Amino acid sequence: QVQLVESGGGLVQAGGSLKLSCAASGRTVSSFGMGWFRQPPGKEREFVSHISPSGISTIYANSVKGRFSISRDNAKNTLYLQMNSLKPEDTAVYYCAVFASGVLTTSSGYAYWGQGTQVTVSS
Repeated sequence: QVQLVESGGGLVQAGGSLKLSCAASGRTVSSFGMGWFRQPPGKEREFVSHISPSGISTIYANSVKGRFSISRDNAKNTLYLQMNSLKPEDTAVYYCAVFASGVLTTSSGYAYWGQGTQVTVSS
């Protein structure tokens, strides 16, 4: 069993930056791919980014490519999401998750989820 706890969300002005963290406990996640998803108000959960177990390979949604950067510190069992040049449309609850199997960009492929952290970007 893996427990995930996100932190780092908050209120920021458009153009600003935030760095989200996702701390894993219960077991090491270093051998698993991990991802970030988000759920904007009134919308479905959507893929943001994925990182391979080693951290070498990353994937981004087109909407965040060039602005967001995913990384991980396997020694700390922690996943990160650096978000720059934030836009009001980035407002959402952000979730981290551990990849299990299937398609990397769909939520059904992930087995464990955090409780989410709110990111609000004001215009």
